[in-house]
Amino acid sequence: MKYSDAKNGRVFILRLENDEIIHEVIEQFAEEHVINSATVMALGAVNQGSKVVVGPVDHEERPVTPRVMILEHVYEAAGTGTIFKDQSGKPILHMHMAMGRHDSTIVGCIRHGVKVWNLLEVVIYELTSTDTFRKFDNNFGFNVLEPTTQII
Repeated sequence: MKYSDAKNGRVFILRLENDEIIHEVIEQFAEEHVINSATVMALGAVNQGSKVVVGPVDHEERPVTPRVMILEHVYEAAGTGTIFKDQSGKPILHMHMAMGRHDSTIVGCIRHGVKVWNLLEVVIYELTSTDTFRKFDNNFGFNVLEPTTQII
């Protein structure tokens, strides 16, 4: 296990609007407001045509090939995630959402382009005093969290 400690910073409240791509808007906001580390909560609805990563194509394959599902309907959604800068200093959002409609639920990562349907409420809780970042992992084929302190 690896870990890092942090302190609470600023809190931001956002309202995303129809057809905005969630990760793009939040990452742009984080860059403009110099948010290097944060936790994020979101609540609202997502639009049909959104692309959700719903797991790997093959759980043994490396690097991982994501299984992407395209939403055929509008879904109510609740998500949680983190923002950490990558090795180039760009803030990157990693968020998973539970999306439900009638009697079905889809859970997945929004990194391939999930769009807002009408409104999405987002609260960003900034974390300060940490050097934790996202580092590209060749084995997985995507960025992974790299805390700065390690427990052995």
